[in-house]
Amino acid sequence: MPFFDHKDSLLGTIKSSSARRKMNPLYFAYRKIRNIILYRLAYFCPINKWRIWMHRRRGCHIGEHVFIGPECSIDNAYPELVFIEDYASLNGGSTVLCHTNVRTHFDGIIKCEAAPVILRHHCLVSINCTLLPGAEIGEYAIVSTGSVVGSKVKPCTLVLGNPAKKIYSYEEIIEENKQKYPGTMW
Repeated sequence: MPFFDHKDSLLGTIKSSSARRKMNPLYFAYRKIRNIILYRLAYFCPINKWRIWMHRRRGCHIGEHVFIGPECSIDNAYPELVFIEDYASLNGGSTVLCHTNVRTHFDGIIKCEAAPVILRHHCLVSINCTLLPGAEIGEYAIVSTGSVVGSKVKPCTLVLGNPAKKIYSYEEIIEENKQKYPGTMW
């Protein structure tokens, strides 16, 4: 069943969305308004620490020493499905989508879903990438500029393209660096 029906009024949309999430419609409306305001402020904020604070207030799960670049678009409807672990990096202009929201006439053609997006420890999502519902970027993995990821990326892997495909694996290099530089952030 699609999330959005073009026949719904604003009140109808709030009622159906709050019922789907099993929460009071007034509380849902308050959360939605707060989420939109924090989303817009974080999008244009020039200071990483403040961007992270705003996204956490929206409901995103963000670890320590994370970088979120300016003009990143993190899902507006389901921020609680975004998990960014310690030392991960989401660079500017990237988009994280945790849901697909289709019109009624596409029912049965496009799957309507909400799924978590996970960025594991030390991963790097380069500039202008798109992470789709269910994407998981493994530890030390790199998503190259402009790539679109809709599945799991294995740890210590470089992916590139639309859809993103494995280009290179570098597990040995990471292990060497851990031994070469003990006591660092590894």
